[in-house]
Amino acid sequence: MNHDPSPAGRLRIVLVGTQHPGNIGSAARAIRTMGLHRLVLVAPQRFPHADADAMAAGADDVLAAAVRVETLAEAVADCRLVLGCTARSRRVQLEELSPRLAAARALAAAGQGGEVALVFGRERTGLENEELQLCHAAVHIPADPGYSSLNLAAAVQVLAYELRVAVLGAAGQDPGEVRPDASGHADPPASHAQLEGLFAQLAETLEAIDFHKGRSPDSAMRKLRRLYLRAGLDEREVRLLRGILADAQRMARLAGQDGG
Repeated sequence: MNHDPSPAGRLRIVLVGTQHPGNIGSAARAIRTMGLHRLVLVAPQRFPHADADAMAAGADDVLAAAVRVETLAEAVADCRLVLGCTARSRRVQLEELSPRLAAARALAAAGQGGEVALVFGRERTGLENEELQLCHAAVHIPADPGYSSLNLAAAVQVLAYELRVAVLGAAGQDPGEVRPDASGHADPPASHAQLEGLFAQLAETLEAIDFHKGRSPDSAMRKLRRLYLRAGLDEREVRLLRGILADAQRMARLAGQDGG
């Protein structure tokens, strides 16, 4: 059962007939790094399996919550939109989407309250005709036609990334401006109090190094405040700047002692 009411929480990755358990683990890792959590396994040949656990590389929560069913029809029964990831084929006439367009359409459907499935087939043979008939559209990754052999987990990663970009875009974030910390989470923007602390320390530092040279500090501080506010500093950046100011203040004290 899905307990996440957000649009991203209504997105599921479905793997059909996966032959190698390591690919299940790698796919779990791929979606987890992109903020997705829902994995459905349709008749996997070997699962649970130690290779899946090893290749998940810490995405154990995704594997533990993975739903196992016997048919694709069961896996997507409650879905408003089903997208099948496949190589180009004339066997089944489906609208073909790029990964980016597919992600946008998936998120739009999820945003309207619908459940959405992105379906991936077997490593060697992909999705069967009957399974493609259950899909509303096909997703084709435009790989090099001279070497289009894409690993299952790599294909999952491509689609998971596009979903991540779509989710961030819908939240008003530019993916190029998201700055992750060591744990993989973006640093929150600095609070008003943190910025005021920075400005107070900056004013003290400028006095300590005699930056103003007898002039009123008001004009310079107004300009500096505007500059830093325009930069949209996050908490880590404020800590970095305050560390630099602390070192500058220490050096100013040492210089004063040497001069005295």
